[in-house]
Amino acid sequence: MIITPVTVGVFEENCYLLADAASREAVLVDPGDEGERILREVKRAGVRLRAIWLTHAHLDHIGGIAAVRRTRADIPIYLHPLDEPLYAAGSRQAAAYGLPFDEPPATDRPLGEGDVLELGSLRFTVMHVPGHAPGHVAFHGHGVVFGGDCLFAGSVGRTDLPLSDAAGFGRSLERLCALPAETVVHPGHGPSTSIGEELAGNPFLSGLARLPSR
Repeated sequence: MIITPVTVGVFEENCYLLADAASREAVLVDPGDEGERILREVKRAGVRLRAIWLTHAHLDHIGGIAAVRRTRADIPIYLHPLDEPLYAAGSRQAAAYGLPFDEPPATDRPLGEGDVLELGSLRFTVMHVPGHAPGHVAFHGHGVVFGGDCLFAGSVGRTDLPLSDAAGFGRSLERLCALPAETVVHPGHGPSTSIGEELAGNPFLSGLARLPSR
């Protein structure tokens, strides 16, 4: 398994190029901005891009899709149906921050709890972990989890955004933290961490007494 993070955009969002080392098949997890730069990384890696997997549809996770699809129109976009309203409102999300936005094409494949996504010899299970966004998912397999904006190193995702749900988010954090302690967490922002590290030192896992910064 090859995992290449590409940090993009003004929100410094982590897009991940995930590839199966044997087959050289790859997916993009959350291409949030700078689509042309992400495609250069795909070319440099010498892999065959098969899909785009989205943890959720906030603008900083979908802003690079249009550029990718202009070059690779055959690449399907995977998204949980409950985040379709956010996906459709990408331009309005961007306008709220005064940012330009490249409207992505419609999604192609729905994601659901328990789905198993195949990538060469790799298998990742979809976990529906709503709260930060209604259709937020995580991709778990092979000792790692791509957690989007649920769990960060030393922090957690916001629940003060439109369509967020603090109570549901708490339950989602509990699910993530029930993964093995050695599970590596590749988050939507900031450095990678592990479930064990966060259980030992993340103050937000003992209760959301205050809102985090992102």
